[in-house]
Amino acid sequence: MKENSSFFCVKNIKLVYLYAIPLILPFIAIYLLTLNVEDLNNQIITLKSLSILLIVLFAAVLLLYFKHGPRSVYLVDFSCYKPDPSDMMSKKELLDIITSTFDKESVDLQKKVLERCGYSDMTYIPEGIRMLPDKLLTFNNSRKEIEKVMFGAIDDLLWKTRVKADEIGIVIVNIGVHNPTPSLSSMIVNRYKLGVNVLTYNISGMGCSAGLISIDLANRLLQTQVSGYALVVSTESINAGYYLGKDRSKLITNCLFRMGAAAILLSNRFSDYRRSKYKLKHVVRTHKGADDRAFKSVYQEQDEDENIGISLSKSLTVVAGETLKCNITTLGPLVLPMSEQLLFFASFIVRKIFKMNNILKRPYIPDFKLAFEHFFIHAGGRAVLDEMEKNLELTQWHMEPSRMTLYRFGNTSSSSLWYELAYSEAKGRIKKGDRAWQIGFGSGFKCNSVVWHALKTINPKDLEKNPWTDEIQDFPVHVPAVMPLSS
Repeated sequence: MKENSSFFCVKNIKLVYLYAIPLILPFIAIYLLTLNVEDLNNQIITLKSLSILLIVLFAAVLLLYFKHGPRSVYLVDFSCYKPDPSDMMSKKELLDIITSTFDKESVDLQKKVLERCGYSDMTYIPEGIRMLPDKLLTFNNSRKEIEKVMFGAIDDLLWKTRVKADEIGIVIVNIGVHNPTPSLSSMIVNRYKLGVNVLTYNISGMGCSAGLISIDLANRLLQTQVSGYALVVSTESINAGYYLGKDRSKLITNCLFRMGAAAILLSNRFSDYRRSKYKLKHVVRTHKGADDRAFKSVYQEQDEDENIGISLSKSLTVVAGETLKCNITTLGPLVLPMSEQLLFFASFIVRKIFKMNNILKRPYIPDFKLAFEHFFIHAGGRAVLDEMEKNLELTQWHMEPSRMTLYRFGNTSSSSLWYELAYSEAKGRIKKGDRAWQIGFGSGFKCNSVVWHALKTINPKDLEKNPWTDEIQDFPVHVPAVMPLSS
C-alpha cells in the first residue's frame, strides 16, 4: 500500500507541475492587455526582467517534473556474436565425440536427445569439447572460449554504436558456471581500459534468465546516474558446464548448450533517444525458490564419482509453467487492455470464489497478442517452446524467431533472446511503435519478463553485424520432430 501511495503522490506532483504554466499564462496575458503603448515603453526593462523570470520558472518546473519521475532507459543497440565457421559442428560429428568419450548407455541417451532437440548441423561447439577425448577439458579452455565470444560481441557493439569505451559507466556480465578471478567484468575493464569510476557487476549461477536480470539491474543503476551508458553482456561457458560422468539427468545438458554471447548498450541520456532502437517499458521478475521442487528442478552437484554436472528434473516443464503463470499475473495488468483484464478477473471469480470449475475447465488465459506484436521466448528447448506456444495460444509466426534461433544457434543460454530479436530485425518485422516481450526461464526457479517499445522501424538493409543478415533469406525452415542420426 505504501508503494501505491507513493506512486499516486508522484503522479499528482507531476500534474501540478504540468498544469502550473497554463494556469499562470492567462494572468500574464490579462496584465499585458491593460497596458497601453506608453506604459509598455516605460516598462520595457520590467518586461525583460519578467521574461527572464518566466524562463527560469519554466526551467525549474521542468527540472522538478523530471526529478520526480523515473528516468527513461533506451536500448541504443545490441550485438550477437557469430562464431567462426571453424567452430561449427554437425550433430553427427558431436555424436562421434560422445561415442568415443562415454559408455554405450550414455551415448544412447545423448543420441536420442540430439535427434529430438530441433537443432541444425550449423550450431557451434567450443574448441575444448571438439578435442575430446584426446585432451581433457581445462580451466583455460573455458577462459579462452569466454574471451572469444564476449569480446567478439563487445567489439561489434562498440563498432556499431561508435561509443568510446571510456564513456561506459556501468558494466554488468551474467554467466552461469564459469567464474574466474578476476571476474569477467574486470576482464572487460582491463581489455577496454575503462575508467577508474566504472561500476562493475558479475551475475552468476542464475541460469538462462540472468540476461533479463542484468537488464533490470542496469535499469535500476541508470536511475541513479546523472547521465551515462551501461554495458550488459550475457553469455555462458559450454566447456565449464560439460559433464563427463554417467548420471542420466546430467547428460542432457551436454546436448543442449552451444556457443554464443550478446552485448547490449543501454543509455539514460535523452540525447540518445533519436538514435536508439527501443525504450524499456517494464521488467517483471518472478522467483519460486521457496518451493523445494522448483529450487531443485535445475541443480548443479557432484555425482558419486565426483564429476560436477547440472541435473534437469522431470518436473522442469511443469515448474516452468507454474512460474510463468505467476509472472504473467503480475505483467498482465501493466500491458493488457481492460477488456482482457475483466475477462481474466471474471474467470478467477467463477473458479475460486463460486467454485464452478465444472463450467470453466481451465483458467482463462488472457490474449497477450493484444498487448504485444513480438514474442521472444528463451530458446531453451523444443518442449519449452511447444508448451509456451500452447499456453499463450501463439501462432507459428510469433514462435518463428524462437524456433529458428533454436534451430540455427541452439540454446545459447541467456543470450538466446537477443539472437531472436536480431532475427526479427533481419526479417524487417520491427516497426515503430511495436511492443516486444522477452521471456526468460532460469534455475532457482525463475521466470523474468522485459517489455520493449520500438522507437523506430528497423530497415534490414541498414543492419550491421547482425548474425542473420547473410543467411536470413534461407529462413524459416521446417524442423522435423525427429532427425535420425547414425552412431
